[in-house]
Amino acid sequence: MEYFVYILECADGSLYTGITTDLKRRFAEHKNKKGGGYTQAHPVRKIVYSEKLTNRSVALKREAEIKRMNRKEKLSLIKAV
Repeated sequence: MEYFVYILECADGSLYTGITTDLKRRFAEHKNKKGGGYTQAHPVRKIVYSEKLTNRSVALKREAEIKRMNRKEKLSLIKAV
């Protein structure tokens, strides 16, 4: 099964990183405040980055890697697309 690692831009300019098997559905959940607790408190604006991965294990490792990045590194990753 394919997984996606994604970064969302929130209304306050903050960035949220997560994984999913269905990017459209997950974005709608975040948008409707049915996603993670962070995006309930920080309304999402748009998907600014996504990456398709081969399985859940690889996706979780990549998500952790991105979450360890500082803001500047994440913005560089987003701009590289």
